[in-house]
Amino acid sequence: MMKLAAFATLAGSAAAFAPAPVAKTSTTTSLNAELNGWVPDESKFAWGLPGTIAPIENFDPLGFADGTPLSLMKRWREAEVHHGRVAMLASLGLLITEEPFEYHPLFERATVDIGPAIRQLDELDAAGPYFAIFLAALIGSIEWNRALTGFSAPEGQFEFQQLKDDYYPGDTGFDPLGLKPEGAEEFAEMQTKELQNGRLAMLGAAGMIAQELVNGEEIFVNLGLATDRFDPSSVPIQF
Repeated sequence: MMKLAAFATLAGSAAAFAPAPVAKTSTTTSLNAELNGWVPDESKFAWGLPGTIAPIENFDPLGFADGTPLSLMKRWREAEVHHGRVAMLASLGLLITEEPFEYHPLFERATVDIGPAIRQLDELDAAGPYFAIFLAALIGSIEWNRALTGFSAPEGQFEFQQLKDDYYPGDTGFDPLGLKPEGAEEFAEMQTKELQNGRLAMLGAAGMIAQELVNGEEIFVNLGLATDRFDPSSVPIQF
């Protein structure tokens, strides 16, 4: 699960962080239209987007938000929201697929420790050579839907990676459980919680991945909270 989430991060990152021309975008009537209760306001931090909490409000030590055009600010928020979601999945996947839980629907081997999560996709690819193709197609379909939902068609006066004027960053319409609030204040509160958890997850996932790359031990094994039962000879990929 962790490697799948990391693969999705890389796939989305190429589009989210590619160099883009920065041009001052004037505030128009269409840009002032309410989006989930949000009205872009140039006088506010990050154009008034939710995501800041006490005691450190408007945290931006490097000044990225200063004088940033609305179109670019929306792209940054789009990237932040989606990378945060992937990181939350990655953090969860790292913890539950290793000792002592060892739950993974694709590696149901109760008597064998399948090892660090950062290498599990290698093992799955070795066992099922077509899995990588399926994974690429799945990620591609998700990104294709996101592009059709939120990104402007490249026609007329077009800016690279330009989002639609009526698209709220991160709101692709996927809400199978109907959790999205109807009210503006409730939505802003939920969005702030998602952003804060996503930011923490990005830091947490990066730390856990770095630790496993350094010594090859599972997270709870490294903390001394689980027994190391992993035998490299028991899996298709030796490392």
